[in-house]
Amino acid sequence: MTQSATPDIAAGRLRPDEIAANFDDIKPPLDRKKALIESSRCYFCHDAPCIEACPTSIDIPNFIRMINTGNTLGAAEKILEENILGGMCARVCPTEILCEDKCVRNTSEDKPVNIGMLQRYAVDHLMEKERHPFTRQTPSGKRVAVVGGGPAGLACAHRLAMLGNDVVVFEARDKLGGLNEYGIAAYKVPNDFAQHEVGFILSLGGIKLEHGKALGREISLAALRRDHNAVFLGVGHAGVNALALEGEDMPGVMDAVAYIERLRQTSDKGSLEIGRRVVVCKAVPSACLSISSG
Repeated sequence: MTQSATPDIAAGRLRPDEIAANFDDIKPPLDRKKALIESSRCYFCHDAPCIEACPTSIDIPNFIRMINTGNTLGAAEKILEENILGGMCARVCPTEILCEDKCVRNTSEDKPVNIGMLQRYAVDHLMEKERHPFTRQTPSGKRVAVVGGGPAGLACAHRLAMLGNDVVVFEARDKLGGLNEYGIAAYKVPNDFAQHEVGFILSLGGIKLEHGKALGREISLAALRRDHNAVFLGVGHAGVNALALEGEDMPGVMDAVAYIERLRQTSDKGSLEIGRRVVVCKAVPSACLSISSG
């Protein structure tokens, strides 16, 4: 593959209002009326198959019943007891192949209860109140290091702090959130939701942040073990699989995660250059390249 001239690669192809519309919330949230109607569709099953299909084992029928009876804050607490990142998961979890796929409503009308949107409705309602549903226990006197401020590190730090431990999160980047901040499509989490959720988690207290600290660079495992009672490693997945295609190292070729990060971290999306002809190459899962050319 030879590199061609790229006169057609340019920025500003769309108006700002068009860009804003393209990156608006892909699934607008439920209002109270729609949430009540949707929650009334749940059969509140005993031994509900949706719970078995949930990776975080949230008591789905229970929180939906709470929404249906007007106890939305209680529903949110029930969700967050199992998954403190319940707001983000409600937006990005593939519910259509997990809990909703197992919903018994599918057998009668081929339309499951919209569990993901109900979860988002409840958690967003609580977060808008700017109150944290949990409190810290009596100080344990223990100090724990968490390496990596992504979803795993944040969830770990939150639960450790709840149990009365002092936690230090070491993060290599400028922002916490990991994949939630740098790798989720912008239209799934608009309005800086990832950082809003980070702030919500940290509002519990007891969590100290150390940015610009990467394991093996500014910090070492030996030093962390020396200075802390325990260490949790949540360094995440730092790269993607290469496709080994001719020309994949050419200018204008980037992996999907890098491209999403560029989109997410740019305040003016209209300033990003893109070609009129774009090839998206997907050979196998987790091995995707975006290729731009003139």
